[in-house]
Amino acid sequence: MLTLLAATSEGDDSGGSGLIEVVPGLMIWTLICFAIAFFVLRKYAFGPIQTAIDARRDRIRQAVEEADNARNEARELLEQHRALIGQAKQESADILAEARKVADSHIERAKQEAETERQRRLEETRKQIDAEAVRAIGQIRSEVADLTIEATERVVGKVLDAEDQRRLVEEAVQGLDFSALEARKS
Repeated sequence: MLTLLAATSEGDDSGGSGLIEVVPGLMIWTLICFAIAFFVLRKYAFGPIQTAIDARRDRIRQAVEEADNARNEARELLEQHRALIGQAKQESADILAEARKVADSHIERAKQEAETERQRRLEETRKQIDAEAVRAIGQIRSEVADLTIEATERVVGKVLDAEDQRRLVEEAVQGLDFSALEARKS
C-alpha cells in the first residue's frame, strides 16, 4: 500500500490529482480492507452499539412515560388541593356565619335581658315613689291634724275630747286639696 502511495505521489508531478485517478490495485485492496473492517465491526461492535441504542431508547421512553404519569398525578393532586381549599373556604364561611348568628342571638338576648331589668327597676322605683308619696301624704295629714288640734285649742281655749278632735281633724283634712300630690303619684 505504501508503494502505491509512493507511486501515486511520483505521478503527481504531471499536475493532476492522484485521488481522481483510478488505480485498480488500490481499489481492490480498499474494498478488501473495507469488507474486513465491516465484518469485524458487524460481529463485535454493531450488536453492542444497537443494544445500547435500544436500551437508551427504552430508558427515554420509560422516562417520558414516567414524566407523563408524574404530570397527570400532579394535575390530580392540584385538583384535589383546589377542591380541599374550596371546601375549607366553604367550611370557614359556614363557621363564620354560624358564629355571627350566635353572636347576634347573644346580643339580642342581652338587649332583652337589659330591657327586662330596666323595666323591673323602673317598676320598682315607681312602687317606691308611690309608697313614699303615700307615706308623705299620711305624714302631712298627721301633721295637719296636730296643727289643727293645736290651732283649735288656742282658738277655743279649751282641750277637746278625742271624739271632737277626730271630727275637727277629719273636717280639716277633707278641706285640704291633696289632688296635686296624688296626680304626681300616678
